[in-house]
Amino acid sequence: MTTSPSSQATESKEKKRRIFAWTMYDWANSAFATTIMAAVLPVYYEKVAGANLPGNRATVYWGYTASIALLLIAILSPILGAMADFRGAKKRYLTAFALLGIFGTALLYFVQTGDWLMASIFYIFGNVGFAGANVFYDSLLPHVAGPEEIDSVSAKGYAMGYLGGGLLLAINLAMIMLAPEELTNLMTRLAFLSVAIWWLVFTIPLWKWVPEPKRRVLKGEENFNPVQAGFSRLAHTFREIRKYRELFKFLIAFWLYNDGIGTIIKMATIYGAEIGIGSTDLIGTLLMVQFVGIPFSFFFGWLAGKIGTKRAIYLSLVVYTLITIGGYFMSTA
Repeated sequence: MTTSPSSQATESKEKKRRIFAWTMYDWANSAFATTIMAAVLPVYYEKVAGANLPGNRATVYWGYTASIALLLIAILSPILGAMADFRGAKKRYLTAFALLGIFGTALLYFVQTGDWLMASIFYIFGNVGFAGANVFYDSLLPHVAGPEEIDSVSAKGYAMGYLGGGLLLAINLAMIMLAPEELTNLMTRLAFLSVAIWWLVFTIPLWKWVPEPKRRVLKGEENFNPVQAGFSRLAHTFREIRKYRELFKFLIAFWLYNDGIGTIIKMATIYGAEIGIGSTDLIGTLLMVQFVGIPFSFFFGWLAGKIGTKRAIYLSLVVYTLITIGGYFMSTA
């Protein structure tokens, strides 16, 4: 049985729309990564929310806050991922975590001078929502793109994220820097609110056009509830992973280097401010990173196709490690 040219064209159009909608979520949630995680909130946390804390306590508490959020998502993600697969609910779980992140981000609007604990709690809500939604967002990729398209579609997602996150960051920084001094804190809080709105609005294409993958029930799970299935699959994964040494090594390596990169992203701005790097220099660097990241997302997608994904990862990690070593020797502006 063959399909008609018109039906093939319709399928192609629907697939392109699904891919576009999937990449738009990166555009949506990257505003959290730029404005909240990397650029504006860390400085606001130190200078405003933690203004009453002695010494470098604000920086220390910010580090604790980021660590707690990472620990929570590390505990929840494996079980929730298995539960979502069992229930056929990846998109619904993404929605729940995205709404949690959006809600936590919006609440940051209410953080004012001395409210470091409130800022920490709201940030943890936001970051758990952000990271949790990303688990299910990534798991949707094989249902959106074919095996031969995954590298290129993933690269498009990263590029859209850099562009969307950088665009809203530029708007927010302009709003904060151009405001009269007495309105700076208000403009910063409005920037937090803008991230929540941006995240919500640009998630709509994914909700509308990316379908929920079919439920996948393994043999022996027919009478399980989602929690039983989640723990059963997690236990099965740990039993099976010992048979696949390369996969086990990759997961350990990914955990180490990905958390290392995440730590740098979360701590770089607040550390830079602490050692005396001026706001203008910090802002300029952050914006440059966002927009330089766009062509390099496509470059590494292309490179993975040329030399293989593994070698492309090695190359990027070598470059990142050298830059990080250079950062170690920065003790003053």
